[in-house]
Parts: sequence; C-alpha cells; structure tokens
Amino acid sequence: MLVTHGAIIVAIDGAKMALYRNRGKDFAADLEVLEHSAKYTASTSAMGTAKPGRTFRSMGSGRSAYQTANYHQVEEDQFAKAAVEKLNILAQQSNLDFIVVAAPHVLGVMRKHYSGDLRKRIVAEIDKDYAGRSPSDVADLLREYEA
Repeated sequence: MLVTHGAIIVAIDGAKMALYRNRGKDFAADLEVLEHSAKYTASTSAMGTAKPGRTFRSMGSGRSAYQTANYHQVEEDQFAKAAVEKLNILAQQSNLDFIVVAAPHVLGVMRKHYSGDLRKRIVAEIDKDYAGRSPSDVADLLREYEA
C-alpha cells in the first residue's frame, strides 16, 4: 500500500495506542512516533463482583438473571473513544491522510465516533492488533497490506 508522506497512522487496541507520521516516501514508509500511550485496566472481577440482578416474569413464577457488566471492556471502549477524539481534532486541523490499524472490536467502537472530517481523510482501516509492535513492524504491515 502507498502511504503518503506526512500521513498519520494510529495503531491501537483497548489499552495501548501509538500515533505515527510517515516521514518517508510514499512507496517506502518510515514511521516516526508522535505519541505513545498505555492504560492499565484491571480485570472485571477486580472492578466489581456484585451478583447480577434478577428479573421476574409478569406471569407465572419464572425468574432470570441480568447479564453481568464487563467493566474491563467498558474501560477499553472508553480508551478507544478518547483516541478517536484526538484523531477528530487532528483531522479538523490538517489535510493529512489517516490510516487506522486496530484490533477488530476496537475498530468497531472507533467507527461510531469518527467525525465527518476524519471519515473523509481515512484512506485505510486495517483490523489487526499491532498496538504493541515496533514502528518497523507497522511499516511492514502497511507495505504488505492490499486494500
């Protein structure tokens, strides 16, 4: 895949994010790190251990339990939303292309929060978990990726 000079690449999962810029040629990506962030998220059992609530049927004596909340997943989704807010601001302030490399679930969460400007500037979305990888690994992925 051709990655334009100056393009912004974000590699993210639910707990780590790396923001890169292509300082190389269109055909030979050379990624420099603009920002790297990570967030520790405790397991759901550590965050909340209350029993799920119960519901009663209106007719008869049947009961069932509500599904327990997955607090860990909620925290990871919030991390993805915060990352999209950064990207929305960057898209509003620049004319650069954007490439999103994200774990499949995170990519689904992020898509719901793209601004119009960002949506227009995204040239590729890759559903791979490369958040903890080196810039050269991400560059290799981009080089091998075919849209």
